[in-house]
Amino acid sequence: MIETVFISDPNMVIPFRIVTEASDTRYLTGSDLDLEGFQPIGDRVYIGDEFGPYVIAVDRETGVVEAFWETYAEGELVQSPDNPALQLPNPDGNLPSYNLRRSRGYEGFAASPDGTMIYGMLEGPLWDAEAGAYETIDGATVLPILMFDVAAGDWTGVHYHYPLEEPNHAIGDFNMIDENRALVIERDGGQGDAELACEGDETENCFSNPALFKRVYLISFAGVEEFGVVEKLAYIDLLDMADPNGIARLGQREDGRFTFPFVTIEDVDIVDDNHIIVGNDNNYPFSVGRALNTLDNNELVLLEVGDFLAVE
Repeated sequence: MIETVFISDPNMVIPFRIVTEASDTRYLTGSDLDLEGFQPIGDRVYIGDEFGPYVIAVDRETGVVEAFWETYAEGELVQSPDNPALQLPNPDGNLPSYNLRRSRGYEGFAASPDGTMIYGMLEGPLWDAEAGAYETIDGATVLPILMFDVAAGDWTGVHYHYPLEEPNHAIGDFNMIDENRALVIERDGGQGDAELACEGDETENCFSNPALFKRVYLISFAGVEEFGVVEKLAYIDLLDMADPNGIARLGQREDGRFTFPFVTIEDVDIVDDNHIIVGNDNNYPFSVGRALNTLDNNELVLLEVGDFLAVE
């Protein structure tokens, strides 16, 4: 560890009460914002929040909040049920409107290589009130990738869409690797190897909801029109990786494979032209995906994937 910086809001930039409201320091806590994405750009760190969803900018050295933005998609305010501005009315009142599921704000929070643009991908699709359904394009549930202009400090009004393989999937992370291509983790909600899945009435010493879909996709924005769907170029199956030399310190298998059967795989980034790194959030003490009846560790895996990264 080189340095620790605590995020605080002494100037009351955040427009709602925080846990440490009455203190002089006004440090932020996990009950105020669910900070899922970080992008250091210039003298600031831009952070995506999952609750609101919001974007905040903090001073890179002090951690003091300098700016706060609500989220807009095509000029429409995006709010989840966790948004502090929403309140339940009396029984005879009208329910507030919101257009995003709980805990489906920013999970992917990428930036262009030159730092001029932030690409904020929501973990869940937007609700289309007119259609009475979550947004789809050509039959696929799509997640919005919202474009934020760093210099202007505002949303561009333009966004793109990421197509999920299944409506119940979610994304775990999203990072640009060049001007047009990015890495995205797409996953189901299962955990544990499928070989140890419960069968019939079995409930003990088995995984009731095993991991069946955990992938890293290489996507491209090249040639995609505004509000269009990004192209999926290739993927890596995180449930079927090769480990012929038994390098893995955990999860070694006799068949020479290595799996990453976690419910929340939430980190992916490029290391160089031949390698990427992938990590999981162990949700301590709730996730049990590596071994039965054993709490998960946080794990990082370095993958040699030169051919994958060369796809355009």
